[in-house]
Amino acid sequence: MVRVVFIPGNGGGSPKKDNWFPSVGKLLQEQGIEVVAEEFPDNVLARAQYWLPFLKDDLKVDDKTILVGHSSGAIAAMRIAEEMPILGSVLVGTYYTDLDMEAEKQSGYFETPWNWEAIKNNQQWTIIFASQDDPWIRVEEPRYIHNKLQCEYHEYTNQGHFGGDYHKPEFPELVQAILRSLD
Repeated sequence: MVRVVFIPGNGGGSPKKDNWFPSVGKLLQEQGIEVVAEEFPDNVLARAQYWLPFLKDDLKVDDKTILVGHSSGAIAAMRIAEEMPILGSVLVGTYYTDLDMEAEKQSGYFETPWNWEAIKNNQQWTIIFASQDDPWIRVEEPRYIHNKLQCEYHEYTNQGHFGGDYHKPEFPELVQAILRSLD
C-alpha cells in the first residue's frame, strides 16, 4: 500500500499541525492514501544523524513510500533517496547547499557531495515546488536540483518559503501532483 510520510523543516515544525501538512494529509487520506505525520526527534536542528535513522528504522520508509519534505525535510528526503529505493518525493522549498547558515552547516546533510544519479534512480519520480520570493532560499537552488534530477518542477512568484505568513494552509497543487504521479 502506498503511503506518504511528511518531513517538516527545522525550527521545531510539526507535520501534524503546521503549514499545509494537515490539509494535504486530509485530502490524501480522502483518496485512500495512508499518511504518516509523526513528530520528529531533534526537530529544532533537524540533524541527519537523528532524522535519517528515524525515517528508516522508526517510520519504515520503503519503495512504497512517498516522502513529502518541506525545507530541511526536503533535504532529508533527498538523502534518503540517495541511500535506498522509495516510490517518489515531493520537495517543497528545497536547496542543496548549507546556505551559509550555521544551523545548516551543523545539520550533517552537507558533509558529502550529492549523488544525483542515485537520488534520481532510487525513485520513480520527484516533484519540486519553489518560489522566487523565498526569503531563505535563492530560487537558483531548486532550479539547480531540477536540472540535476530532470523532474517535475513548479515555480511560483509569491509563495515565500511555503509556510507561515507567506503560504495559505491549503496546498491542493501538491495533492494533485502526487495523484497525477500515481496514475
